[in-house]
Amino acid sequence: MNRSVLAFLAASTLATPAAAATLNESIRADMPQLMTLYRDLHANPELSMQESRTPAKLAAEMKKLGFTVTEKVGKTGVVSVLKNGPGPMLMIRADMDGLPVVEQTNLPFASKIRATARSGVETGVMHACGHDTHMTTFIGTARRLAAMKDQWSGTLVMILQPGEETGEGAKAMLDDGLYTRFPKPDVALAFHDAAALPAGMIGISPGYALANVDSVDILVKGVGGHGAYPQTTRDPIVLASRIVTTLQTLVSRENDPANPAVVTVGSFQAGAKHNIISDEARLQLTVRSYKPEVRKLLLEGIKRIARGEAIAAGVPEDKMPVVTIRDEMYTPATFNTEKLSAHTLELFQQHFGAQRAIKTPAVMGGEDFSRFWLADNKIESLIFWVGGTPKPVWDAAGGDQQKLPSLHSPFWAPDAEAVVSTATEAMTLAALDVLKKG
Repeated sequence: MNRSVLAFLAASTLATPAAAATLNESIRADMPQLMTLYRDLHANPELSMQESRTPAKLAAEMKKLGFTVTEKVGKTGVVSVLKNGPGPMLMIRADMDGLPVVEQTNLPFASKIRATARSGVETGVMHACGHDTHMTTFIGTARRLAAMKDQWSGTLVMILQPGEETGEGAKAMLDDGLYTRFPKPDVALAFHDAAALPAGMIGISPGYALANVDSVDILVKGVGGHGAYPQTTRDPIVLASRIVTTLQTLVSRENDPANPAVVTVGSFQAGAKHNIISDEARLQLTVRSYKPEVRKLLLEGIKRIARGEAIAAGVPEDKMPVVTIRDEMYTPATFNTEKLSAHTLELFQQHFGAQRAIKTPAVMGGEDFSRFWLADNKIESLIFWVGGTPKPVWDAAGGDQQKLPSLHSPFWAPDAEAVVSTATEAMTLAALDVLKKG
């Protein structure tokens, strides 16, 4: 690892109160323009790997700041490089894509965009995961670091990533030479807005922070027939139901309870009429884990259970269930390196206060930011959370997340000003710490 990176992990180089105040004031001065940008991004979301207006708009902003900008990396991604003397190479990432969700926030700048997904279905589009706050923070951080070049030394690589929601964007950028065509980072940073924290709170999860995400399809075959004569059939609905219930034992009876895991059947489709037994049923599963060995146990267990239940049901060999693990939809678990996590948490606690920057538990959501570390685990890597739930809304619900809109909800309307100002300050602070002179 780069010596300067080791030095920053070992040193305590927190900003002086005067410097911290100056940073805060500069960000406050930027906020009117940043909120105008945020509202524009929010009103004009684009689906995964279909981003065109968004990267073009933000690439132009980065060029104005003096970055060397390369567009269409990994299809629609943008890489911006600012070299500023010797020192570490820092990568900061923001994701760009929206979701196929019809917005119901009633915000004056709510999205009315409609688009056709790759499935061929026309849908509303919304930044229901807060990527608009990520991109706005990205620009806010770029502005601060470009204006503070006298306070840091090294190489800054800032990337706008497509296709996070579909789990393909990070891989597409890596496959397109992110680590060979551009400076390879010693440290990678990102943040994500959070519905599970009140606006302006910061959370860091050392170690595993987000889960492996696997999508699994099961085609359950049977012998169809008349609903009045079930004895002449092999009912795939009954068999699929048995598979669904037995799958729950993978977590409850086969997996070590100390290792979190989830197996959820999100779709069960079969038949078209009351009195007809279908000849097939289809299941769609999402499977979550952290550790590779747990992922292997779950995926192998799904195959075994599907086949075992079919054998018990008397299904012939040529009609065994077909289990398809959708590798193209796989998102690996996100790991926050321990030293960087601990150091950055200390940095944030001293700057923002221990009540505002806290250690948070891992979650079962997925994030393909994981791939940047997995491509070279010598890199120090961290994605942190910035709370987005408006404080009055959080207080009214007593912090009960079941009473609050979650990420991906059509009602998700974060306190964008609190998210962007906090995240910009935190990301700039972390970047200055990595790239500090000496």
